[in-house]
Amino acid sequence: MKASNLSFRAAVLIALAGMIWGIVMAISRDHSALPAHAHLNLLGWVSLFLFGIFYRLHPSVDLTRSARIQVWFWIVGTLVLTVGVALVHSGNAIGDPIAGVGALAVLADMALFGWLVFRQEQAGMAAK
Repeated sequence: MKASNLSFRAAVLIALAGMIWGIVMAISRDHSALPAHAHLNLLGWVSLFLFGIFYRLHPSVDLTRSARIQVWFWIVGTLVLTVGVALVHSGNAIGDPIAGVGALAVLADMALFGWLVFRQEQAGMAAK
């Protein structure tokens, strides 16, 4: 599967989960998980969809194994970070290290994405 397709599909599934979670918070009138909900939507829906657009615009990168790894790593990191933030905001101290691991995972993965972007740009300049 292309990285762009994986990104778009995961973004839609995460957006649906985030919307359902938001509705549950509204119905229950308990918005204590709002920071986790925001992380899920921003990292899961927005970032994944933007990755998908980049990969779709750069087919030579879209087909690489490293692009698919980047997307999978982002999905896992986002879910770990979201769970950790949710635990922190519900008063569970165990959430701090979980959120930390998730945060470091998405940071490292953004570095990988940046490497893919700069590598692609350098390859494009060399071809001109």
